Amino acid sequence: MPRFAANLSMLYNEHAFLDRFAAAATDGFLGVEFLFPYAFDAAQIAQRLQGDGLAQVLFNAPPGNWDAGERGLACLPARQAEFRAGMAQALDYAAALSCTQVHVMAGIAPPDVAHERLQATYLGNIAFAAEQAAKAGVQVLIEPINTRDFPGYFLNRQDQAHAIVAEIGLPNLKVQLDLYHCQIMEGDLATKISHYLPTGRVGHIQIAGVPQRHEPSVGELNYAYLLAHIDAVSAACGWQGWVGCEYRPARGAVPGGTSAGLAWREALSVY
Repeated sequence: MPRFAANLSMLYNEHAFLDRFAAAATDGFLGVEFLFPYAFDAAQIAQRLQGDGLAQVLFNAPPGNWDAGERGLACLPARQAEFRAGMAQALDYAAALSCTQVHVMAGIAPPDVAHERLQATYLGNIAFAAEQAAKAGVQVLIEPINTRDFPGYFLNRQDQAHAIVAEIGLPNLKVQLDLYHCQIMEGDLATKISHYLPTGRVGHIQIAGVPQRHEPSVGELNYAYLLAHIDAVSAACGWQGWVGCEYRPARGAVPGGTSAGLAWREALSVY
């Protein structure tokens, strides 16, 4: 089976954030990811990672004002200075956490700005981010996100993301293939896995049930088949990335809720 990373922004929410690392390690996870680390000192997080024997697999660059509904800055004209400062902050955290992947969110497209201007801004910012990250040995990831959860999000489809990666042409710029978002926007997941993993342009995969975004065993997707397919394609092409568990436990933030829902790992591993 793939290497699974626990998403600590969604899992183990019965615990304070810094206590979620130990909870994930107790349940057998070897890697973790989360949305944003910036509310905590990097040294605090690094201490938890080291103490619990965990790898930091991924986190996001600053997204702007998240509480006000911003979902990234990369496509937004006139926000380049803020974008660049945020990227510098992300790379500082990546160094402190020994994390080699940072997801850069595209942002919500303003309806009064021409697509061509947004595209040019996005390409310039992503190229800048990848160039800066390369100096630190970090990969920049871009992720298509569905417009049901994030109405107006600038980047929505796999072909769109891969075209951007190809156009910019930097080897440390990759796509984050979230099967939850991809199913909602496009479907045909097995074919996309077969097509995109061998390109070398997929840096990370994420999973969740559809449509409720609960455990992978809940909903319309056959993850037993999809995870076995990822294994088969990975064996053939040499893909060695992590699979992030970015879902909301169906039991909610109750004591033991995440742990009780992890039976899907054993159930799917026998496919």
